[in-house]
Amino acid sequence: MNNRSDPLFDDYADLDFTDAKPVSEVPALARLQAERGNQSQVTMRVDNRILAAFKAHAEMMGGNYQTLMNEALRQFVEGQTLANVVRETIRRELHQDGAR
Repeated sequence: MNNRSDPLFDDYADLDFTDAKPVSEVPALARLQAERGNQSQVTMRVDNRILAAFKAHAEMMGGNYQTLMNEALRQFVEGQTLANVVRETIRRELHQDGAR
């Protein structure tokens, strides 16, 4: 993939950013960045079925699909599998039943 594949590339290719300030030097932007914590905004392509599933799940749970996707990515990075999550949930439930 190259820059020319973006349909808006030509609209912005000639802009000069040599005098641009970093976000940290623009108070309003720095404040917004601080509010976002350690998150970065990204653009990525996701299969329509995957996106629809996350959106449907978020609507059903009353949450945000982006938060659900972030959690799924976090679990992947941490090496958690669905089997691990189910196993841990069962372990917790059995422990709670034994304590009653």
